[in-house]
Amino acid sequence: MGRLVDASAGERLAVSVAALLTAILIGGVVTLVAGVFATCSDPILGPFCYNPLAVYRYLFLAPLSDPFVLQETLKNSALLLFTGLAVAVSFRAGLFNIGTQGQLVLGALAAALVAVRVGPAAPDGAVGGVLIAGVAMLAGAVVGGLYAAIPGALKAYADANEVITTIMLNFIASDVAFFLVSAYFQKPGSGSVETRDVPAAATFGPGLALAMAVLLVLAVTYLLWGTAFGYDLRTAGIQPDAADYAGVDAKRMMVTSMTLSGAIGGLGGAVWVLMSVGRWVNGVPALGFDGITVSVLASNNPLGVLFAGPLFGSMQAGSLSIDFQLGVPRQLVGVIRGLVILLVAMPELFRTLGVRWGMGGVR
Repeated sequence: MGRLVDASAGERLAVSVAALLTAILIGGVVTLVAGVFATCSDPILGPFCYNPLAVYRYLFLAPLSDPFVLQETLKNSALLLFTGLAVAVSFRAGLFNIGTQGQLVLGALAAALVAVRVGPAAPDGAVGGVLIAGVAMLAGAVVGGLYAAIPGALKAYADANEVITTIMLNFIASDVAFFLVSAYFQKPGSGSVETRDVPAAATFGPGLALAMAVLLVLAVTYLLWGTAFGYDLRTAGIQPDAADYAGVDAKRMMVTSMTLSGAIGGLGGAVWVLMSVGRWVNGVPALGFDGITVSVLASNNPLGVLFAGPLFGSMQAGSLSIDFQLGVPRQLVGVIRGLVILLVAMPELFRTLGVRWGMGGVR
């Protein structure tokens, strides 16, 4: 632990890369062994039915050759950048926002309803589309931020555990959204619980969404490390007592950081509506929970999210084709993802414990 505490940024990066490669190696062994219990007409080697090299080729290289997988990779990567960044911001403030999924669901609903409402009043053409999309994304960010402010305030002023409150608010958000749409905003004639379609001019492709997500990551990184506000936020998260002594209102920072985190999650929900589905529909993907995975893999560093998001986006998209193309169960991709998270996150866990127990200065 002492060596991890004293490790430089380059050494910590080397440890993460080594952990990632180890996870891929172990995942390949698991895939190979799983092929022993499968039935196939053309085993690759003796009793083995699954080829790990072919699996990894589809997971990581298919986006370079398959247009469909590339599109899915860009979509997944953009959305995971938003949710991963949302979680990373709260972690930097010393809080665990497990409620990004609920904030995303309500942000997505707000964006869809606002886009439908504003659509008829907006001018025709690209200008109108930009206006509708901008207002819809703003609505998603505001609703997501306000919803995240609830557990932030409960943590700051009632000392309620934010992990428990955010998890509970996930279920509340899903049920409230389901009720509102089914009772008041249901698309006429639809057999599903969904809103009306947003105006086509307000929708955009995954390339634009990914560019917006990257710019947001860079902006938040500058906010956290290049401004006085970011310094206060990080100080309040690392050492609230020291922040209070320095004149920082730690309680206010708790609420502010959760609000910022929720706003980013709600913005991700708006992008999901405008980029992927064109409306709000019941059964929003678990993007918020995947964002926790991305943030952990990125060591809760916003810049690290730029690499962790596309990595998991590629794995998610590639898993769509390995079952069809190779006959390999998609669940094995989940095993590989779990190994990546476990092996990459464990060194950071030990480092965090070492810092807390004052084990630095060993080397």
